[in-house]
Amino acid sequence: MTTLAIGAHVDQTDPLAEAKARNAPLVQFFLGDPQGYQGPEFAYAGGAEGLKADAEAAGVDLYVHAPYIINVATTNNRIRIPSRKLLQQHVDAAASIGAKGLIVHGGHVNKADDPATGFDNWRKAIEATDLKLPLLIENTAGGDNAMTRYLERIGRVWDAISGCEQADLVGFCLDTCHAHAGGNPLETVVADVLAITGRIDLVHCNDSRDQFDSGADRHANFGAGTIDPDLLAAVVRDAGAPVVCETPGPADAHVADFAWLRERL
Repeated sequence: MTTLAIGAHVDQTDPLAEAKARNAPLVQFFLGDPQGYQGPEFAYAGGAEGLKADAEAAGVDLYVHAPYIINVATTNNRIRIPSRKLLQQHVDAAASIGAKGLIVHGGHVNKADDPATGFDNWRKAIEATDLKLPLLIENTAGGDNAMTRYLERIGRVWDAISGCEQADLVGFCLDTCHAHAGGNPLETVVADVLAITGRIDLVHCNDSRDQFDSGADRHANFGAGTIDPDLLAAVVRDAGAPVVCETPGPADAHVADFAWLRERL
């Protein structure tokens, strides 16, 4: 398992320079403002075509994280409809640079809503989106109305989208901090998720500043948080998927996190 691909979330201006500074075979980044609806932007000097060509030449795999504000599950039309538009724009943009996947959060419904509406909205979103690359739905840490905090809810999202024509292009991104803070035991989370989705395409490996089931999404560098080190390594080992560290840092902090993790794999 020491050959497992491990990279980091980096600044979008020059992801390849960031990969080189970390000696990383993969990087994840945003395309534009993670909190805005204005659509994707390419900060890389060579634009989309240049980034794709240069990444291929460097042997670096690219992953794009969709904006946090995307919420295709909500019953609020003023959020759901722009979210679907933004999701398609980011699918197109991520595909144009040859990204291996687009990661998107599961979203949530309002307090008074029936969660079933949110699951069906996910179905409608998948049916309405032209998926040109794998869309990796990520588990989230907080909120009683979240679609992907609890395993039972993740199961219902998967049930809702399983009949869609593009279901094979919908994958899963497992975040260790979110699972821990969301109240899902890391001892069994890989087996639990695989039983539901049949796949884990990417692991966001992060320590957590907060306690189990806190609902708080605050990442920490490895060994500086509340997650048992052996559990973190076990999740990565059992998932067997590429790893993105979304831990705090400049490059040297990420390099230290990579070494910490590899020692335990």
